[in-house]
This record gives sequence, C-alpha cells and structure tokens, in this order.
Amino acid sequence: MSGPLATWWLPFQGLPLFPEVLFSIAFLIILAMLGWTGILFFRGLRADREAVESGDDERFEWVFVVPALNEEVTIADSIERLRQIEVERKRIVVVNDGSDDRTGEILASFDDADLTVIERRPPNARQGKAAALNHAYAEISRNLPLDPDSTIICIVDADGRITPDSPGYVAHHFLDPQVGGVQSLVRIYNRHRVLTWFQDLEFSIYGHLFQAGRNRWGTAGMGGNGQYNRLSALSSVDTSSGKSGADRAPDPDGERLKVRSLGPWRDRLTEDQDLGLRLILAGWRSRQENRAQVDQQGLPGLRPLFRQRTRWSQGNLQAMGLVGPIGRSDLYPPARFELVVYLLMPVLQGIVGLSLLVAVVLAVGGTGIVSGSFWWLLFIYVLGFGGTVMGCLSARFSTEPDLAGLGKGLLSAQVYAFYSWLLWPVLLRSVARQTIGRDGWVKTAREKI
Repeated sequence: MSGPLATWWLPFQGLPLFPEVLFSIAFLIILAMLGWTGILFFRGLRADREAVESGDDERFEWVFVVPALNEEVTIADSIERLRQIEVERKRIVVVNDGSDDRTGEILASFDDADLTVIERRPPNARQGKAAALNHAYAEISRNLPLDPDSTIICIVDADGRITPDSPGYVAHHFLDPQVGGVQSLVRIYNRHRVLTWFQDLEFSIYGHLFQAGRNRWGTAGMGGNGQYNRLSALSSVDTSSGKSGADRAPDPDGERLKVRSLGPWRDRLTEDQDLGLRLILAGWRSRQENRAQVDQQGLPGLRPLFRQRTRWSQGNLQAMGLVGPIGRSDLYPPARFELVVYLLMPVLQGIVGLSLLVAVVLAVGGTGIVSGSFWWLLFIYVLGFGGTVMGCLSARFSTEPDLAGLGKGLLSAQVYAFYSWLLWPVLLRSVARQTIGRDGWVKTAREKI
C-alpha cells in the first residue's frame, strides 16, 4: 500500500518490531474506546433528555446510612442537611465506627427522633467501610419494621450533602421492581481551586457519559456516596444468608481477599463498585439519576489525590475477578460485553500508557513517529482528545444545552486531557500494591468547612 492510505492504516511501519506491535495494539484500543465512548455519549444525552419529573417518594421509606470515623469536621453539616430532606418516611442511621475525636459528642447533641446512632467499639470497630455498612444493615434489618421492597437504603459519606429533592427523582426508578440500585450525581462543593475543579468535572463526565449511557442496559455502577439500594436487593446478595444471591455471583478471589464481616458488602477497596456488579449478576438493574445530587469534598493536594485514586485503581484490579462470572452470565450481550471491557480497563489503559512512554523514548532518540501533515495531526488529535471532548460536552452541555455549554465543554476538554494523564501513574502504584498484597489505607483528613 502506498500514498495517503498507507499513512492512515500503516502508520508504524519501519519501526522496530516491539514498538510496531505495541503501537498497533494501542491504536486499535484507542479506536475501539473512541467508538464505545461515542455510543455512550449519544445514549447519555438521550437519557438526560428523557428524564421525568420528580415525584412518588411517598411510596418508599428512606433510610440514610452515614458511616463515620473521626468526622468531627463535617458530620454536623451532613446530618443537618439530611434532616432538611422532606420525605414522609425517613430515618437517619449513623455508624460511629470507633471515633476518638468529637464525632460521638457532636452526634449526641442532636435531638431528633429520626436519628439513630450505632456505636461500634474496639476490637470490632475500624475494620473498614464494608464492615461498618454491614453492621448498620444487620441492625436495620433486625430492629426496624421495614418492607424490603419499598425500603430504600441511601449511603451518605460523612462529608456528603444530599440535595433535598433527590429522593423524588430517585423514586421514579424504583417504581420498576427490577431496579435494585440508583446512583446519584457526585459533585465537588469546594471546586474553587484548579485541582478540585478538575475532580468536579471528572465526576460530571462519569455521571453524564459513562453512567447515563448505561441506563437503558440497567448496568450503571454504584459509587458509594449518594448510592441508593432497595433493601430486598441488598438481601439478595447478603453473604450471611445461605439463600442469598451470592450463590449466583460467586467470589472468584477465594481466600485471597479478607472478609471481615458478613452482609451485602464485601471487604474490597471499592466495596461500592463490587456491590453494584454483584447486584447486576443477581438479576437486578442499576440506574444513574443525574438530577439527584450529592456534594462532597474534593482533595486540594496532589499527594492525597494520588493516594485516593491509587485505592480506587487497586479496587478496580480486585473487581477484575468478576470478569468470568459476568462473561458467563445471561445479561443482554452488548451489556455483558461492555461490562467485561469496563472491568478490563486497567489492562487497556496500561497498554496505551506504555505505548506513550515508548513513543517518548523513541522521540528523544530521534525516531520520528508522527507525520507533519495537517490531516495526520488532526487524526492524532481526534484519537487523543476525542473521548475527552465528548466527556466534557456531556458534562457541560447536559446542564447548559446552549452555545455557552458547548463552548465550555470544548474549552474544558483541552485542559482536562492533561489532568487525566496526570493520574495515569496511579495504575503502576496500584498494580505494585496489589502484587505484594498491600490493601491498608490511611484515612484522608477533611478540610474545615
């Protein structure tokens, strides 16, 4: 082949064998990811346009569960905002997980019949978020007279701010008896700094593109903060019950990962993601609702941000153990394929990242890779920035469907791409930690409100 087509379809000919094969594989991965992102982009825009009005929250009982460990800075603000949510039937359950600061004192100062504080003390306390949530789930199931099908459990982090109208938007999804989980849109309320602004944009892209695009398949992921689950759905994956859905979604990790407590949540670094996937395997559908919102604190420094994202990345590596069960499931084939690709994303990202490093090494050594022609540079731009542009457009244009939103989306994409590459090294650190079996983490301190 010769002429312009050779440049488009055989761009890496003439390089040494390893970089030629590596670049070709990375090239195909990027093309496939760009096509996949395009599908989710249009599906996400359609899902946001088809959203219905708020209502029907009176049909359900709402239980807001707040795990708290040394949260004296934010806990009062979070509880006060939950008290302002106006629904007919509401309970607030706080799990004080062995705090040794003023968290317990602050919680004791509230005089509210809807508020229940569960105290966990050593040696059972401080065994991870999953253990705290399972403890709360057991107490709720044992002590409260609840209808499992009409009771909605909402997980709220101690810095979380649930918007008061959220239950009304979420309730519409739970009118479908097959829906077991709904994830609300996460926003960053201290987004006045560059780094926290990027995090806010990141969550908006995830909610409007990757989550809303999965709504019709019923495979939206659970994200922990602002996560709503039907009580009967949680019971179906309760590992303490012999007849639970856990039998249909086996643990592929065996004894390699610790299980500190029994219940719906397993001891994973991203216990929310793990729960959402097992709910899907158990036959439930999951949705994203972008009008229901939960605000949380962003991380203003690179060091805590890297530590947090390394934990998330390592949790993604743990979740790869579910590739087999999902691949063998009877899910709708496109949804099944999409979930498998999503779980394998760390591998795909690793290949693309390695190709970039090799390209830099070759460029420093004087080996030219990219042609200087305008069309080839435009093509490289589309490959490198196309997914980012669609993500930023979905985040901005969904809230501002006008020329201003379009312009903000296009401009944001040009800088957001560098932020996304800034976080790429966490993949290396998470692989190293997973390889040597390290899964302990130090809690990130909250900023004063």
